[in-house]
Amino acid sequence: QMSGTARHDQEMVIKAKRSLSKTTDPLERLRLQCLAKGSAGIKGLGRAFQIIDGNNSRTLDFDEFLRGLRRYAVVINKEEAQELFRIFDKDGSGTIDFEEFLVTLRPPMSYARKQIIMQAFQKLDKTGDGVITIEDLRGVYNVKYHPKYMNGDWTEDQVFRAFLDNFDSPDDKDGKVTTEEFMNYYAGVSASIDTDIYFIVMMKHTWKL
Repeated sequence: QMSGTARHDQEMVIKAKRSLSKTTDPLERLRLQCLAKGSAGIKGLGRAFQIIDGNNSRTLDFDEFLRGLRRYAVVINKEEAQELFRIFDKDGSGTIDFEEFLVTLRPPMSYARKQIIMQAFQKLDKTGDGVITIEDLRGVYNVKYHPKYMNGDWTEDQVFRAFLDNFDSPDDKDGKVTTEEFMNYYAGVSASIDTDIYFIVMMKHTWKL
């Protein structure tokens, strides 16, 4: 099911790396550095922030923000990071809300694209609790044709887990995918697809919507 997006992923990584050499805008540079890590790039940065936000405040001060960027191997100097931080610290409180930060960082998507992504999420989230787990995937995602299932290497649950890992960040795979993570992942895929029509057709085909 992911093969259609793998090719786009590759194209996007190449495109992001190429654009990176031409742009000086700090927000765009950060966005491109994330996209250069593939579709899950922006979500991965979110996870790096989550790990650093030890007290679960969902906010970051400047030191935490800088640590998160460095942890995720973002190439940025302190001045650039300060400029970025100021853009997001709208009320001048010295902290930023990192969900808001990630939403702004996502490549812009049309309403039609967001709608189809949510349709796919709702189809997968059978229990309707806003999180996709292995239990949700039973009966929705067919593992029968997965090569590793066919040759007996993996159980059904292992195939499901590998599938969920597509949407999870490499550093912190927890086997659960939230609406936010799903949206961040597809924002990455969306960045590599020029037209809404093609994106919608791809989503309908992938998720049988």
